[in-house]
Amino acid sequence: MTLSPELVTDYDRSAPAPADTESATFALGCFWGPSAEFGALDGVVRTRVGYAGGAKTDPTYHALGDHSEAVQVDYDPAELSFSDLLAVAFRNHAPRTRSTKRQYQNVVFYESAAEREAITEFVAASDWPADAVETRIEPLGAFHLAEDYHQKFNLGNRASLERPFEEAGYDDADLRESPAAAKTNAHAAGKDVPAFEEALTYDPRES
Repeated sequence: MTLSPELVTDYDRSAPAPADTESATFALGCFWGPSAEFGALDGVVRTRVGYAGGAKTDPTYHALGDHSEAVQVDYDPAELSFSDLLAVAFRNHAPRTRSTKRQYQNVVFYESAAEREAITEFVAASDWPADAVETRIEPLGAFHLAEDYHQKFNLGNRASLERPFEEAGYDDADLRESPAAAKTNAHAAGKDVPAFEEALTYDPRES
């Protein structure tokens, strides 16, 4: 993958605006992996990691309280549905197993009655006995952003991939909310992101 500051900023400008996306939040163990997994999906625009599901105010990684690590994704509803994301979430954790450590417990959060119904229907359509599902299903309260060094973790460990964002003048918040960074982070984790790579090589000025 070849990135430049110009390609990064062009991609981000062309991505759906926050007002045109919807969000979904999942706690699926350590948040680094799910952030990359969801970021690779066509239709997922932005990703961020944080802490959710508890009552402690201002949690941090070393003072998490009763929260769990979670990933929040912004997606384009014209390309993906909440049910599509549910399928990915349940495919990427063991719903019949509960971690003894609250930090890594599995939680599927909902923000509306429609999302709650979609979760209920998804679980009912599975082969799992209802009383065997250990994944918690809860309304999303506050989502607390994790520290900057946890955001786009895989990208942050690849200097050659991070450099174009730095040269584009991105600060930590810009990187966290960057659609290009979400895709590049997935690539750095070994995920396929063909639509993103195609976008990088397409120059509308040459068409």
